Amino acid sequence: MHLGPCQRLIVPVLCVLLCLPAPAAAASAAAVPAAAHPASAASAVAGDTSSDGPAIGAEVARLYEQAARASATYEQGRCEAKKQRARALRLERLIARERHEIQMLRANVGRVARAQYRAGGGGIAYTAKLLLADDPQELMDGHRLAWQAELAVSRMLDRAQRAERRLIEDEQLATTAWLDLEARTQQLATIKRTVTAKLEDARWKLQGTADRSVAAGRCAGAVRPDEQAAPSTRPWVTPVEDYELSAGFGGEGARWKSRHTGQDFAVDIGTPVRAIGAGRVVSVACGGGFGIEVVVGHPDGYYSQYAHLAGVMVDQGERVRTGQWIGQAGTTGNSSGPHLHFEVRLTPHLGSGIDPAPWMRERGAGF
Repeated sequence: MHLGPCQRLIVPVLCVLLCLPAPAAAASAAAVPAAAHPASAASAVAGDTSSDGPAIGAEVARLYEQAARASATYEQGRCEAKKQRARALRLERLIARERHEIQMLRANVGRVARAQYRAGGGGIAYTAKLLLADDPQELMDGHRLAWQAELAVSRMLDRAQRAERRLIEDEQLATTAWLDLEARTQQLATIKRTVTAKLEDARWKLQGTADRSVAAGRCAGAVRPDEQAAPSTRPWVTPVEDYELSAGFGGEGARWKSRHTGQDFAVDIGTPVRAIGAGRVVSVACGGGFGIEVVVGHPDGYYSQYAHLAGVMVDQGERVRTGQWIGQAGTTGNSSGPHLHFEVRLTPHLGSGIDPAPWMRERGAGF
């Protein structure tokens, strides 16, 4: 219904007098502050986090696994190429030695031939020499020994030549295999770089989605990756596999109100964070100094907290097993860079944390 200027002024007055809610006019709606509509403001800040978050999180998890496999395959290929190259070089040295031995044998054959030629000097036939010799038996023995020596040297020469030919064939095969492995390793390196670049881009998209979720105070849905780490056979594990330790428990710093309440693990955005032990997810929260965080309660009465995440892979109330992925590392909340903030607590709440290092060492999962 269209209202004229005078009617727009009269209607609110009459509604107030009658204690009735006034209809929302275009001008009054524009004057309402954004704080009066927290849900709509959150939606504007967060964007479509409910769909984008899990999708990009699953993509990061998939690319993370692809990058890990590509790195492992690349390293395996590089090691194989290195071994094959060493084999080719070893065969090359053997061939050089065989050739030297063949040269020595040929020299020996030459010496035997020259000695026989000198023994038969003057062109006298062997029969005549036998008749004229003072000791025919000695002459026959000497001739037989010379013949046997020549035969032995000839056989050795044949064997050495056959060995040289085999070595040359093996060297050619080893060199060809080495060059093939080198080419394949270069291809694997290219694949690795491509996957890593895609992963890096997806990581920051995931972090951007996480930041919007924290600003809205609303977590995106849990990421359910197609691939998941195999269940651990150990009762306790570290919260991340590959890491560098940074800020420790009890440290002081400008970013903490009093003292540091946990142990920080320096890892990349998107790194899978795993439950240190079996338990139940007590809470999944977004917002505040810890950004996106997960708290797990364990059967022995202790609790573990995982904070500054970029994504979660579990829902509140869900049971988890040791080593199960429960989140993805990030840099949400009061964080100066990508890392996992990890705590062991006596209760689910901040302020009940204990030094996690000795606690984990007692359980065989020290860091």
